[in-house]
Amino acid sequence: MTEQRSAGSPERRTDGAGHRESGAGLRPAGLRLRPSVTRVRADGIRHRLDSARKRLGGIWYRLDVVVRDLPFGLLLLIGSFLPALRSNGTVVGGVPDRPHDALAVVVILLESLPLAVRRRWPALSLALVSGGFAADQLLGYHTFAATAMGVALVSTGSHLERHRRSFVAGLTVAYVALSVGLSRLGTGETVAEYTTFYLAMGLAWGAGSWLRTTRQAEAERRERVAVETRNAERTRIARELHDVVTHHVTAMVVQAEAARYLTAAPDRLEQSLSAVADTGRRAITDLRHLLDLLNPDHGTRSGDDAAAEPRTPAVGRVLTLVEQTRRAGQPVEFTEEGAPPESTGSSDLVAYRVVQEALTNALKYAHGSRTSVVVRHGEREITVEVGTEGTGSRAAAVGGSGRGLAGLRERVDVLGGDFSAGAVAGGGFVVRARIPAGVRS
Repeated sequence: MTEQRSAGSPERRTDGAGHRESGAGLRPAGLRLRPSVTRVRADGIRHRLDSARKRLGGIWYRLDVVVRDLPFGLLLLIGSFLPALRSNGTVVGGVPDRPHDALAVVVILLESLPLAVRRRWPALSLALVSGGFAADQLLGYHTFAATAMGVALVSTGSHLERHRRSFVAGLTVAYVALSVGLSRLGTGETVAEYTTFYLAMGLAWGAGSWLRTTRQAEAERRERVAVETRNAERTRIARELHDVVTHHVTAMVVQAEAARYLTAAPDRLEQSLSAVADTGRRAITDLRHLLDLLNPDHGTRSGDDAAAEPRTPAVGRVLTLVEQTRRAGQPVEFTEEGAPPESTGSSDLVAYRVVQEALTNALKYAHGSRTSVVVRHGEREITVEVGTEGTGSRAAAVGGSGRGLAGLRERVDVLGGDFSAGAVAGGGFVVRARIPAGVRS
């Protein structure tokens, strides 16, 4: 092996069979590229920290509300005894400062500890804190715990449910009395200063009221969304029941009526009764699928049986639907053009329901009339057209409510498609639907 090197050019190596340029990719022998161990360890530590935070958060929110509200009161209690915070209390009225004594400890406890019940018993909490605040100002302690007054006002304004106006009126009267007492004991603050402090406390109460209004609005919104979701689900279930029950029961009624006139032809009678039995079994299967939608644990099966009966009817099963309608005595021509796309979303089911409802109406109102079913698969949509010629025989007609076509229109509109149904020249009836593929409803 020979090596050729030149200044200013990348290193080259030739071995007789050819040569290759190493460039920047050349690395010394024995050096292997390995994933960053530091990054893997950092990701693992971050994942463990997130898991621990979620577990601690879950434990914290499972605690009683009094336990969760107590720490803030304890912080004010401890801060009132710290030299750095002792002189940072609230001062209203200008009463001369008084050294802390045993009574000051009682005042501090009365101001801070009631914050633990500020959400469970907001009125009691604010009453106790207000009493401690009044004693704090009249006696001249001016403790750091007096900050609890604003916190109690915000919390009470947010959580007090009854007698809110009466409570505000009582607090106003109490504040006027406190102002009179402070004006006699203090250095004589002006009315404007007392009014400013009152407005500040009113702002704290207003902030709590705003939080309460926002919380109520959010609760009402969630309740409204829940009601709308339940109503939509009920509508969907009713629509599915209509599609399943109406189609199969209509076919069974038609087949049973036809069997009346076949008593003289045992072979045809047996065939007609077999069709009734097959239709009933199909109805049971479809109803089981619908119950699976209501309760995912209902009718759970494993193995080949679960795979043999999919919960969502595919467009490929339209042929089975057509055969069932033919056995009920309806002449049906079926045409399928194109290949279904790999992902059809909910379009598959909607197309199936369109054909099902149209064939059901043909059995009801045009029994015996020629019916055609055309399903076209495009790259982005499925087109369905079901037409019935003439009026046919109404001997087997069953009264309808009109819910079927309205429900189909809603289904197609949800997916962004087009739906039309109406009579045509010559007394026929045509149902057309254009359904975008790959859309989830």
